[in-house]
Amino acid sequence: MNPLPGIREKEHLRAHYTDRPGLYQLQLRLKKYLKAAAGRPVVLLCIGTDRSTGDSLGPLTGTKLDEKGLSGLTVVGTLEKPVHAENLESTLKNLFAKYCNPYIIALDACLGQLDSVGYISLAEGPLKPGTAVKKELPEVGEIHLTGIVNINGFMQYMVLQNTRLSIVWQMSEVLCNLFQRTYFLLNQS
Repeated sequence: MNPLPGIREKEHLRAHYTDRPGLYQLQLRLKKYLKAAAGRPVVLLCIGTDRSTGDSLGPLTGTKLDEKGLSGLTVVGTLEKPVHAENLESTLKNLFAKYCNPYIIALDACLGQLDSVGYISLAEGPLKPGTAVKKELPEVGEIHLTGIVNINGFMQYMVLQNTRLSIVWQMSEVLCNLFQRTYFLLNQS
């Protein structure tokens, strides 16, 4: 139920990275958002660092997608040039200077409850990066994707450092495929 009459709640959808029907629903939702952004430059802002296994989901996915060279998608944030806490603000300034009214999709890893590890979420509204590690960073994106890579709790830095690369790699593959299939469908219509 909406909190106020006439105000639509922000849409939020999630699926486990092994759940094909759920991932298909994410793909359809992503396609809907991208169709609505027609005529605007689309930027996928992959946030994270290659210095922490758990926080490498963004740059790993950014690298894979950048190598695919999807027409109509600009990827910012790769293993070679990551976007993280120290350069997020300057990266945003550069994006807004380079692109007129960009449609930014933010992508980042996050921590969650044990039964949520492995889930990918797609939601309307900006991403609030750095919340798991208590950092104050600018909100970013008109929509955002997050991948829950490990459990939240005590000593988040250590949890991120000790996250298994296997889950991060597999989630990155799924995200890359999600964008590839979505852009294929967009180009078909």
